[in-house]
Amino acid sequence: MPLTVDDMVELCIQGIHRFPADADLYIRPLVFGTEGLLVPTSSDFALTLFDAPLPPFAGFSAMLSSRRRPSPLAATTDAKASALYPNVARALREAKSAGFDNAVILDPDGHVAEFATANLFFVAADGRVVTPAANGTFLAASRGPRDRPLADDGVAVQQRTVEPAELESAREMFNTGNYGKVMPCTRYGAHEMPVGPVATRARELYLKFAEAVRSSGRGRANRALT
Repeated sequence: MPLTVDDMVELCIQGIHRFPADADLYIRPLVFGTEGLLVPTSSDFALTLFDAPLPPFAGFSAMLSSRRRPSPLAATTDAKASALYPNVARALREAKSAGFDNAVILDPDGHVAEFATANLFFVAADGRVVTPAANGTFLAASRGPRDRPLADDGVAVQQRTVEPAELESAREMFNTGNYGKVMPCTRYGAHEMPVGPVATRARELYLKFAEAVRSSGRGRANRALT
């Protein structure tokens, strides 16, 4: 890593203050190799900030993809690596060509991993809220800040192995990610679902949590700039 975390945060703060105070921003840090053949011997850092208004809380459709997440032994699944994105692109292209917005991808063992672009949650037929157990084949980082507020609100989220057939009887489905935060899936294959109360509550709680974090951080950000 060419920079420390504090250095990266400092750059983020400087970049944020170049935008209007009410801007909705996406912050994308990137570390890339600069020297070395295949195995980098040095690296550098780039930071991109751009306007990315929060999308409306509207339903999207998804299908089961023929693509699968790679095993940790076959790819850098423990990082948000650029090398993983071509497989995501292929899954999305397959879904869009079939008339869907997104795709559900399985892990190497045939269990549900996540959506092509975000983590997956669903309300099972028995009413339990479920998300696939983290098994090293997908990034679960965007999940925590969304399911912890649910747990604090008294909604238990079960992390376990999920079979694809379970999604066909789900009461509701939604994703969690860095861009849309919490978005409802209202059609999975031929299975129609409403924008349900759990997804709605998860979004409300996350936005409340994010606003609290933002408010508590304003003072620290201003102090850092001065």
